[in-house]
Amino acid sequence: MLGRHDSREAAFKALFALDGNPEADREQVYADVLPADTTASAYMVGLIDGVLANEAALDAAITSKLKAGWRLDRLTRPDLIVLRLGLYEVQFEADLPDKVAVNEAIELARKYSDEQAAKFVNGILGQFVQA
Repeated sequence: MLGRHDSREAAFKALFALDGNPEADREQVYADVLPADTTASAYMVGLIDGVLANEAALDAAITSKLKAGWRLDRLTRPDLIVLRLGLYEVQFEADLPDKVAVNEAIELARKYSDEQAAKFVNGILGQFVQA
């Protein structure tokens, strides 16, 4: 069974795959992103379902925090998916401290994008977190 960190990373990979091919078979996507002999955790599936169900609201919230003149289509796909995932956890995962959600999103941005993306993700998600 995957822990939350690994579930979150697998959810990111699945969301990335589904963003590129929304009609893809979810079970196959899960199998493709998970290590061999591992099953999808309830947390992973919950994150994927939650992000997809709330995608329009998440995108609107992210757009509201972008600099003037910036649009979502200007963001790289990995950065946008990390932002959606991180914001979903901040807004909907009550048992997860906001700081942890933001830090996990920053780590995903570092791993799947770059240091500039990590700073960008921190700047955007930080606007949603109460100090």
